[in-house]
Amino acid sequence: MGATIRLSPGCRSRLAVLPADAEPPSACCHDGAVEEVEGPDVGPVEGLILHADNMDVLPGMADGTFTVIYLDPPFNTGRPQRRSTTTNVRVAADSPSARGRVIGFKGQAYDRIRGDLMRYDDHFEDYWGFLEPRLLEAWRLLADDGTLYLHLDYREAHYAKVLLDALFGRESFLNEIIWAYDYGAKSKNRWPTKHDTILVYVKSPTGYHFDSAAVDREPYMAPGLVTPERAALGKLPTDVWWHTIVSPTGREKTGYPTQKPEGVLRRMIQASSRPGDRVLDFFAGSGTTGAVAAALGRHYVLVDANPEAIAVMRARLPDAEVRTVASPVASTSASPVASTSASPVDSAVASTPDPAEPAE
Repeated sequence: MGATIRLSPGCRSRLAVLPADAEPPSACCHDGAVEEVEGPDVGPVEGLILHADNMDVLPGMADGTFTVIYLDPPFNTGRPQRRSTTTNVRVAADSPSARGRVIGFKGQAYDRIRGDLMRYDDHFEDYWGFLEPRLLEAWRLLADDGTLYLHLDYREAHYAKVLLDALFGRESFLNEIIWAYDYGAKSKNRWPTKHDTILVYVKSPTGYHFDSAAVDREPYMAPGLVTPERAALGKLPTDVWWHTIVSPTGREKTGYPTQKPEGVLRRMIQASSRPGDRVLDFFAGSGTTGAVAAALGRHYVLVDANPEAIAVMRARLPDAEVRTVASPVASTSASPVASTSASPVDSAVASTPDPAEPAE
């Protein structure tokens, strides 16, 4: 049985880990929120699944808890809408013009400058407004030697790269990984889009963990050009990963529409963490991050608000502890997109929105 985590009204950043029938503590702050309440204890737990809106639980977690954070947020796909593009310039944090702006982690601020209104698939400004606070929490939760992997599609990766450089510092950018696949319908009037982008940022440009020797090697594309010994050993992957999607008939398939293959997650977790390290995924979906982390001897925390995702993860990770986060107040900042990630890789059918979230 998973415990129930009850949020204090009016203070979403503090969590009380209580039995479902317990009374909340009596000490309250001026708005009625419980004071001095710790967040969910993720320390000794080898596998933890939180059924929650991620912004209800992330602020209560301790700084620097996770060595790897993998995020596969909802892809910004769907109906054509008008959106404004965003450019960023950095200004000194103590500058008068920096007042009221978001302060980056490198002691500098970045200013949003609205560009021309353009017509695209979706509203990037709303999308970034949804992602930004979650990325800031992810950065806070990264250990000093930690790595953040952000999985995006081609529509938003380049905008996100500019904004992440402004938030975290360009020197923290490590890689742009291209996950290439060959599946599904192919356009006849342009080059078919058959890849996703994974942006990789490290908390410390000089102190991050990366162990290339731990990564599974792959066959040489032209084995005749190397010695038989090297061909048998295989080569280290580059920043372009050719990897099939989850097979419709394979052992990995859970039936969840946005499931990612274990092989893609395995490379990240092998390279950027050690056995016993903690891994976080707060758009957890089918739980692939947890399945891979468990197989590699890492501890994991998975967060998702979709009951269907929780059901899939319960079945896939039977040894995990499952807790439900019950918020007493409705979110005032609803996501502009569905609660699950939607990639052109996974399904041509849009994912079902979480009943707790407003429909698009």
